[in-house]
Amino acid sequence: MSKLPNITTDFPAWYQEVLYSAELVDQPPVRGAMVIRPYGYAIWEQIKGRLDERIKATGHQNAAFPLLIPESFLKKEAKHVEGFAPEVAVVTRAGGKELEEPLVIRPTSETIVHCMFARWIASWRDLPLKINQWANVVRWEMRPRAFLRTTEFFWQEGHTAHETRDEAVKEVHGMLREYLDLAENYLAIPAVAGLKSPSETFPGAEKTYTFEALMQDGKALQMGTSHLLHQSFAESFGIKFQDRDGELAYPHLTSWGVTTRLVGSVVMVHGDQKGLVLPPRIAPIQVAIVPIFTKGCDKEQLLEAVRKVEASLVGQGIRVYVDDDEQKTPGNKFYHWELRGVPVRIEVGPRDLVNNQAVLATRVGEEKETVILAQLAERVPMLLDEIHSIMFTRARERRDAMWYAGAKLEEFGLKLDAEGGFWQTGWCGNQECEMLPKKYKATIRCLLPERKTSCCFGCDKESEHEVLIAKAY
Repeated sequence: MSKLPNITTDFPAWYQEVLYSAELVDQPPVRGAMVIRPYGYAIWEQIKGRLDERIKATGHQNAAFPLLIPESFLKKEAKHVEGFAPEVAVVTRAGGKELEEPLVIRPTSETIVHCMFARWIASWRDLPLKINQWANVVRWEMRPRAFLRTTEFFWQEGHTAHETRDEAVKEVHGMLREYLDLAENYLAIPAVAGLKSPSETFPGAEKTYTFEALMQDGKALQMGTSHLLHQSFAESFGIKFQDRDGELAYPHLTSWGVTTRLVGSVVMVHGDQKGLVLPPRIAPIQVAIVPIFTKGCDKEQLLEAVRKVEASLVGQGIRVYVDDDEQKTPGNKFYHWELRGVPVRIEVGPRDLVNNQAVLATRVGEEKETVILAQLAERVPMLLDEIHSIMFTRARERRDAMWYAGAKLEEFGLKLDAEGGFWQTGWCGNQECEMLPKKYKATIRCLLPERKTSCCFGCDKESEHEVLIAKAY
């Protein structure tokens, strides 16, 4: 049982060790990439499953688009290609010869999707067109870190076309709300949503909305984005439709996405010195049942009782694993499931069987609870909801304790650099001031809807926006 690095004094080392010790990832022989191991992928599947359900429920359809995109497609939209140029990987040779036109390995799919939209959209009756794809993309990261920034990662990317700008704006905000619901009600992560500043806006977008969370080390993480695209995308790819007046018009486009970065956010927001702490609603295993075998006990009788408990919980839709490995001690099993963040552990030994009871232990608490076997199917679902509530409250309280109000960057910059946190302040809107936090390795994470600060953090001009400044991953 190796001891994890101290989460308080060496958060980066702690994070890396948890990922590998809990068997979420492994390192392939490709720089900047990661292998997502079965347990890590199972967490992603739980997140993906919930979001996919909501994507379909809100009128979107899944599709799949090519991994390789003609290089000329990126060049059709100037801001888009400029924004992605440093991260693009290009294929120049295939089939034993040089390609007539290089192919880009998709960093995102707007261009190829819009090429197809131009074929599929002819009339206002074809709108809205709402497509999503689950895919892998490649962005050549200079400073990779598993789940947070990798050369190749998995995500979903939604792409929609609308008859009016108002409909597109509604789409952008609607998907942002779905992301917030996922973060708070499934990942137990309190997130703040807001508009990105112009310099942080997605290449080729008119507006980018983000939802940001604060990790335990005081750094922010952009968990996902929703973009209102410029109509230049539609113009570049000739997406035209006949409107209700019989005139040709360009549709209003959106795109939005979240990635496997969400797995990293769960690790960093909830983990502790014992390892992972998984929110129950996205935990691949919600309950681990550990039969306690003692010398001379009737193992068959004990296992029969355990299997009945398992069946009763599975009948309630709970994901259960029975750890009946006789080669490991109970202590080893407890450590194993704590490291992997399983929300609830049920212990059943011979004495418990005599008393017709089991012992419940939660990953978020120190106290244990004794419950009658027949009542477990009723108690455990309630306990899982209680755990979610505890985790969300803890995360929110931790975040709020690191959410500060600041007036001038020159006054709070050193503390921001040393301790991190969200710093709420005013901004005049000028790019010169926006660049100033970079001195402290920080950026404006988002613009907030309210306006409380009267003066800009960087100059003496009146504040035009309330903003959050933070160091970020």
